[in-house]
Amino acid sequence: MTDLSPQKLAELIRSKRQVLEQLHQVGLRQGELVSSGDVGSLLKLLAAKQRLLAGLQAVEKHLEPFREQDPDGRPWASPQERAACADDAETCRTLLAAVVEMEREHEQAMITRRDKIAQQLERAHTAHDAHDAYRSHQSPIAAPVSTEYGANPSNTAGIDLTSEV
Repeated sequence: MTDLSPQKLAELIRSKRQVLEQLHQVGLRQGELVSSGDVGSLLKLLAAKQRLLAGLQAVEKHLEPFREQDPDGRPWASPQERAACADDAETCRTLLAAVVEMEREHEQAMITRRDKIAQQLERAHTAHDAHDAYRSHQSPIAAPVSTEYGANPSNTAGIDLTSEV
């Protein structure tokens, strides 16, 4: 049988808060890594973040039965315990909103970074194409073709060095 006591609810809300605090810290670090472009470290951080998200999902699953309860009907041991749980729940809402906003910012930063790199690659590709086109239209400088005795048939006005004076 599932424990639906207010104490279990408070424990789950504290667990959710802890996970969200960790996700918030990971989100701050993620922003630093996105800005620096350190993709290797970012991928490692994202793997750790995925584990935290799985933990958050597990806590949410355990909280599901409490959502069906009437909050005013819960038998709290004291008003202070109820207030502490409500404070933790409000902190969870604030942290979740901050984490979601960071995710949006990081996504936008990554899109901007991707687009910038794509533009750089396009410029490099265009420059390469222009260079290749220029080289293909450039005629090689032909060395004069010598015939017998060093005469250049294309230069009939030249001096014949083979004759004697």
